[in-house]
Amino acid sequence: MIPLDSTLRVVRPTDNVTQIAAMYQQALGFDLLKQFEDYDGFDGVVLGHKKHPYHIEFVHKIGSEVGTAPSNEHLLVFYVDCSQAWERACRHMIDAGFSVVESSNPYWEQVGKTFEDIDGYRVVLQNRDWDF
Repeated sequence: MIPLDSTLRVVRPTDNVTQIAAMYQQALGFDLLKQFEDYDGFDGVVLGHKKHPYHIEFVHKIGSEVGTAPSNEHLLVFYVDCSQAWERACRHMIDAGFSVVESSNPYWEQVGKTFEDIDGYRVVLQNRDWDF
């Protein structure tokens, strides 16, 4: 079993490290926690908030091309229960360059909005509490 105080890091490949990092920082307010160049053949950034137990890392293997997301179901989902905060978050996504797209799963459209980054990966902002 993984200890409860562990940190989750989601890692995504990209051909656009600089641009994608700027989008996520502007849209979601993430801090740049770490940046590396040619670390064993990889460039990348780690974004997140120092006190939150999750990070997102974008990496690019030097000399390779990864293209776009393999499907529309590669999602990061954030639950924002306050409708005013949710509306502000949606505006930040658009201002940062994310495209509003229709989700392939109708569940996410009920009380949420789906956004796509320049790599074709998606972020869903749900306007509800997370509950089990």
